[in-house]
Amino acid sequence: MTFQPVLPSLPELWEGFLHLIYPELCVACSADLPASGGCFCFSCQLKCDHTDMYMVRENEFTDRFWGRLEVESGAALYYFSRKSPVQRALHELKYGNNPDIGIRIGRELGTKLKSSGNFDSVELIVPVPLHAKKERLRGYNQSAMFAKGLAESMQLPVSDKALARLVHSESQTRKKRMERFQNVGEVFVVQNKAALEGRHVLLVDDVLTTGATLEVCGQAIRAVPNTRLSLATIAIAMN
Repeated sequence: MTFQPVLPSLPELWEGFLHLIYPELCVACSADLPASGGCFCFSCQLKCDHTDMYMVRENEFTDRFWGRLEVESGAALYYFSRKSPVQRALHELKYGNNPDIGIRIGRELGTKLKSSGNFDSVELIVPVPLHAKKERLRGYNQSAMFAKGLAESMQLPVSDKALARLVHSESQTRKKRMERFQNVGEVFVVQNKAALEGRHVLLVDDVLTTGATLEVCGQAIRAVPNTRLSLATIAIAMN
């Protein structure tokens, strides 16, 4: 018996050629990436602390909103820790003019959410909005990029105008827990009730820390009649 070699298809050859001419780099360490569509090289992937929160309805993510906000399901893809590949990816997403990071990570988490069965009834994805001034300066809303990737995998629509941020508040990064709540209090409003009414909404942001921003946005959404709410983020800060 003779074996015929399996030759790569034209699309595979083209993809390999483009990768050779324009190599994609790991967002954490700048090593060359395989042509797989991910953000991290194999070495950095091993250093990323993945969660399995999407597999169960009640988990560490949803527990943070117990007694504060009625949430049906919630999940983050990674645990956040300082000086980790995840922190470097998030910094590059927010401040490095690299919105594709959010889209790629959104696709990965969206595939997991879709396969879990715990997010099957979600009908609409809504990103936490930036103030218009900050979005103009940054050029994009990182949460909207994450939402776009989720939507591609979950085959759901995105409404990035359903919520609006009215106050250009200071960055949350270095604020303590109570300061975060004071910083986001009453700055988000629903500006498209028709898009939300009667729907199960997946509200998404980049990182869950205290939950202050997600809580205020979630309360605004839940105030719309007959809405249900689930949440997702790229990462969750460890307590």
